[in-house]
Amino acid sequence: MVPHPPIILPEVGRGEEKKISKTTESFQRVAEFVKELAPETIIISTPHSVMYRDYFHISPGDGARGDMVLFRAPEVRFDVQYDRELVGKICDLADKAGFPAGCEGEREKELDHGVMVPLYFINKEYRDYKLVRIGLSGLSLEDHFKMGELIKKATDETGRRVFYVASGDLSHKMKKEGPYGFDPAGPVYDERIMDVMGSGDFEKLKDFDLSFLEAAAECGHRSFCMMAGALKGSEVAPERLSHEDVFGVGYGVCKYEVKSKKTD
Repeated sequence: MVPHPPIILPEVGRGEEKKISKTTESFQRVAEFVKELAPETIIISTPHSVMYRDYFHISPGDGARGDMVLFRAPEVRFDVQYDRELVGKICDLADKAGFPAGCEGEREKELDHGVMVPLYFINKEYRDYKLVRIGLSGLSLEDHFKMGELIKKATDETGRRVFYVASGDLSHKMKKEGPYGFDPAGPVYDERIMDVMGSGDFEKLKDFDLSFLEAAAECGHRSFCMMAGALKGSEVAPERLSHEDVFGVGYGVCKYEVKSKKTD
């Protein structure tokens, strides 16, 4: 579970990134964790890829490239290669289950900053991977869990060794002086979500009322639900790494190590 503030990149922040040094340190720990596990594929769910009301979009093709031109840092750019076999398996399982997910309707091929920021740190430690990029949808929280379960089934059937990155910021309404202003729901959301994600009690993700999520102006909750679905049936050791809201937006980082599959 990681945020994606462009300002955390030194090329973008130009000194401002030092104000969220705890988040940077957490990203570095996550990157080291990826290197230690050496996955064949990294799966990222991102709020800033193609998003439909009633469909989960999975990026198609051989790969994509991205840059941070929109954030005044064109020098930050890289390419990724997609795991076409795993993408194909996810799509096949979705078709067989009549579940609304697939590669149709791609509008923007370029990598979004919800992918770029996490990979910026991961790539400093580890690059020997392929990528699967999945957008969120306007469907229910339960459907995001189901999407995660579908992803897990696909990785099992292909035998892939994968690392899941749930990209998403927390509330954007943490401070009056922040770019999005303040709402009382903001700090309440951040406290609740960090408790849930820090403890690994993922079923509680479904207990968040949609009107509350909207008031808090979060962007990562459905991404977290998708990851939770992918971890269902596994014994997971959660670790809460950090939480900051310096700029009026909540940035939370947690990591999860899968110990074993449950036998119940």
